[in-house]
Amino acid sequence: MEWASESGAVRRHRTGGERRGGPAVAQQPQREALAQEPLADACGGGARTRKRSGEGSGGGAGTALSEARAALWLALYLLALRALVQLSLQRLVLRGAAVGHQGEFDAHQARDYLEHITSIGPRTTGSPENEILTVHYLLEQIKLIEVQSNSLHKISVDVQRPTGSFSIDFLGGFTSYYDNITNVVVKLEPRDGAQHAVLANCHFDSVANSPGASDDAVSCSVMLEVLRVLSTSSEALYHAVIFLFNGAEENVLQASHGFITQHPWASLIRAFINLEAAGVGGKELVFQTGPENPWLVQAYVSAAKHPFASVVAQEVFQSGIIPSDTDFRIYRDFGNIPGIDLAFIENGYIYHTKYDTADRILTDSIQRAGDNILAVLKYLATSDMLASSSKYQHGNMVFFDVLGLFVIAYPSRVGSIINYMVVMAVVLYLGRKLLHPKYKTATYTKDFFCGLGITLISWFTSLVTVLIIAVFISLIGQSLSWYNHFYVSVCLYGTAAVAKIIFIHTLAKRFYYVNASGQYLGEVFFDVSLFVHCGFLTALTYRGLCSAFISAVWVAFPLLTKLCVQKDLKQHGAGGKFIAFYLLGMFIPYLYALYLIWAVFEMFTPILGRSGSEIPPDVVLASILAGCTMILSSYFINFIYLAKSTKRTMLSLTLVCTITFLLVCSGTFFPYSSNPASPKPKRVFLQHITRTFHDLDGNVVKRDSGVWINGFDYTGMSHVTPHISEINDTIRADCEENAPLCGFPWYLPVHFLIRKNWYLPAPEVSPREPAHFRLVSKEQTPWDSIKLTFEATGPSHMSFYVRTHKGATLSQWSLGNGTPVTSKGGDYFVFYSHGLQASAWHFWIEVQVLEEQPEGMVTVAIAAHYFSGEDKRSSQLDALRDRFPDWTFPSAWVIIFNSTELEISSSSLVLRSFVLY
Repeated sequence: MEWASESGAVRRHRTGGERRGGPAVAQQPQREALAQEPLADACGGGARTRKRSGEGSGGGAGTALSEARAALWLALYLLALRALVQLSLQRLVLRGAAVGHQGEFDAHQARDYLEHITSIGPRTTGSPENEILTVHYLLEQIKLIEVQSNSLHKISVDVQRPTGSFSIDFLGGFTSYYDNITNVVVKLEPRDGAQHAVLANCHFDSVANSPGASDDAVSCSVMLEVLRVLSTSSEALYHAVIFLFNGAEENVLQASHGFITQHPWASLIRAFINLEAAGVGGKELVFQTGPENPWLVQAYVSAAKHPFASVVAQEVFQSGIIPSDTDFRIYRDFGNIPGIDLAFIENGYIYHTKYDTADRILTDSIQRAGDNILAVLKYLATSDMLASSSKYQHGNMVFFDVLGLFVIAYPSRVGSIINYMVVMAVVLYLGRKLLHPKYKTATYTKDFFCGLGITLISWFTSLVTVLIIAVFISLIGQSLSWYNHFYVSVCLYGTAAVAKIIFIHTLAKRFYYVNASGQYLGEVFFDVSLFVHCGFLTALTYRGLCSAFISAVWVAFPLLTKLCVQKDLKQHGAGGKFIAFYLLGMFIPYLYALYLIWAVFEMFTPILGRSGSEIPPDVVLASILAGCTMILSSYFINFIYLAKSTKRTMLSLTLVCTITFLLVCSGTFFPYSSNPASPKPKRVFLQHITRTFHDLDGNVVKRDSGVWINGFDYTGMSHVTPHISEINDTIRADCEENAPLCGFPWYLPVHFLIRKNWYLPAPEVSPREPAHFRLVSKEQTPWDSIKLTFEATGPSHMSFYVRTHKGATLSQWSLGNGTPVTSKGGDYFVFYSHGLQASAWHFWIEVQVLEEQPEGMVTVAIAAHYFSGEDKRSSQLDALRDRFPDWTFPSAWVIIFNSTELEISSSSLVLRSFVLY
């Protein structure tokens, strides 16, 4: 067997009837000499050869791979790995807990807590359900636990009602103000007391109109049971464990801020565990740790009975591409405390909806969460490192679980060393082939770089192809066709991506690498894929990303596999033995890749159904699928060149893609589902509002009322209109250009994500408890600015908006840290909430008038959101909500909105008072 030394140009222009004599024969000794160049083999020696004969050459190593056999092997291989991943994910509890035994977590007791909490109903901050009923239940259960506790321990209970303010850059940036909200705090400590503590945090409040079983009643139930187990244990604790049941997390992390900045016990805390949810049940994922406290990861690794953790999730979440945040941020940024953040991520379709009920959370999910939290808290509360945790603050950790069986963790600096060692191995492997004089006289170097270009072109055109399909699907109004049928996206975008990659390489094989052997080309394209992954490994490691370990896996194992199977490939060709050993060597990288890909789609698919009207979800999903296809196809590209043909494979993939495309275009796959076993509802906000706009003289220039409708996904109201004909594009909401946030009462500053709104005229609303908003005073400061003081009273949730016009800037205010923070778009947004019996909200803003503009102007507005009680309802709102189809989740409440213009100058300013009803 030989490696041909003729140039690529000669090979490309040779005909099938190439002459056997002449110059070609004269070059034979040179080809034979090149064929003898030995390359060390990790599993044995052997000379590399390149066969110049066509694919159809018979015998031994020249036999080309059967297309049907290759396709079948690869399909079965990926399906088997997918089944293994699914089996791992469904196995929630690895070691059954001895339920009922002393010192063991009892999931049935925790479920009893959960059912009692969720039976109260939705628990919005400021409602009696949250501030009275839930708090009373928690205190009652804590008292029962205290009675049962072991004399070794001491339990202290405190109900905190903090007031405070802070700014946060979440959702484009805004400021939060809270008054008299509720925290229930329990301290479990040794009888003689403790100087250090570990914090466990959950929140018992919920979003409006949701029972909030997973978010976050189940976590509070787990914490109650962990408190019971620890307090009855005969095992002494070295440090205190503080359990914070916070009552205002859904108000954008307010209660945790009130605790960590104001509670006297906060100074004891050296580390924390935050229990959250982004889905309903399943496994709880550790998706944030630190910052820079590797001993906390080691604590989880050592203690957790059913580990499920990934540094990849941490870096994805902290990148900001997921529109969510947790109390972890508050403890990290305002308390300077390291911690562990974990959350349920499965079935995010019903997160924050009426379907988030206790019966949907498996007992095994509660058991595994309880086992893990109990074990980690016990480990930390008896750890010597907790007392001096600051000494162990050095660097980040690379950590990841292996199918939920165990966690691998090591310092990031060690990871960097490992990564660069892997890079050096590839440099030596490829460098010897690319730079060796004898190989340079051959065509390998040229073929390698041409192969790199072809691979990149195939990936680029694959991405472009799926994006064209996704854009077309979006333009014809068939977005989210895969939302209720996920494998529709695989059959549409996945098959298109694979078919395009195969097509490009088939063209290269047929028209560029005309007479090169399949075995030689297979080696070239394997080396190309190795080179690309090595490039990613180098870039990620250079940027200091811990996720680079994935690229290291995708370089090290394939390289070892290649070195091990190349001798068999030369001797016996691409037969069944070669395929079996090749796929076996790829087992770890492909298994872990599918494991991560599952997590990506488990998180992002539901999020794309609530990510607003501006981001085309099909474009996002198609891009993700194209990226996954590129990764998974990388080390299988060589099979295209080893196979005799790819026609049937391309035809099959194209057929599947075409049929799916036609079915999607015809509207066969409806995006939503009301199936009780697996609902996937469309989220809609219905807000019955009355708006009033005032001019500079205090006169009402506009007053209207209607139901403001926001669809939280890209399809808008297109699927709803056939059921409720009056909700159509003729009632699209118009933007009030001079008013902040277009003159609409946004609950949070998400206006830049949801620009498609509908406004259905309706009668005015008149809450029984009207809100009041007035300008209390105006004064000129010594530094020539105007200070405006306001007073507001009203429901538990209000939003205050400010827009400065030409000639005026907002320089200071009494909110946050004193520096005004603009939201995306340039307006100022303040989120306000209070518990029960809160006093009037007083605050001031300071407006600076520019010298060149002696008269400035600001527009201020306030919205009162009625989330609980009778005031949250109106007959028109109830009637409209009842007309929505059962595959929707319409969340409804009443709002009063008032906007007024204020002129800022040295002249007198009229003081105004408004009753918002």
